Amino acid sequence: MGSQQYIQVEKKEDIAIVTINRPEKLNAMNIDVVKEMDNVIDHLDKDDGVKVVIITGAGEKAFSAGADIEYMTKISPLEAEKYALTGHATLNKIENSNKPIIAAINGYALGGGCELALSCDIRVASKNAGLGQPEVTIGICPGWGGTQRLIRIIGSARAKEMIYTGKRISAEEAFQMGLVNKVVELPQLMDECMNIAKQIAKNSAIAVRISKTLLNRGIDSDINTGLKLEIFGWSLCFSHPDREQRMTAFVQKSKK
Repeated sequence: MGSQQYIQVEKKEDIAIVTINRPEKLNAMNIDVVKEMDNVIDHLDKDDGVKVVIITGAGEKAFSAGADIEYMTKISPLEAEKYALTGHATLNKIENSNKPIIAAINGYALGGGCELALSCDIRVASKNAGLGQPEVTIGICPGWGGTQRLIRIIGSARAKEMIYTGKRISAEEAFQMGLVNKVVELPQLMDECMNIAKQIAKNSAIAVRISKTLLNRGIDSDINTGLKLEIFGWSLCFSHPDREQRMTAFVQKSKK
């Protein structure tokens, strides 16, 4: 699919790079950006030629500085609810996409920008990145999943400190608390994300897809439910021809 007004999509073989292109506003996500992102994820989910997606921001300052505060100064509680519902729908779509999605955090990831990163499967940050949920400093709480995803990723104590203080943390601090997987120099960020994407893309797409579903569902299940889901997912892999081809090739190679 082609680029839209605010979202650019570039395909490199079986990897799609999705860029929020609003650098003059630090890639802040107004309702139009959110809707375009939603549309892009829909298209990529249906594209069998894409195995992994990378989301990043244009420029060298920001991944996304969050939701559109200027817009939020003018809306009613009902309009605010609609804005939150729109954000939730899109970030849920990213989290539950049948493709693994990597956040290439190339600068500020604040508020809704941090929440966007949280909805991705893997987060890689450049050394100049700063992450935070500063919503309380302007009189609101996180509204695009931050109170729920952050606590699941970094634990209750750290999530509460980040959200209650509204403070911004460095990429290195984010790495130490498990909020990001890796920190690299900015010029190496996309190369690192592409390397991870290529490692994923060479594996069985159906096995990765089932694994993602099991991981996402398991985190909110009790251990016994999660283990039963795993058995179902494992068995389902055996119904796919890709599993048979890969296993047969492995056995034949090991006999040589």
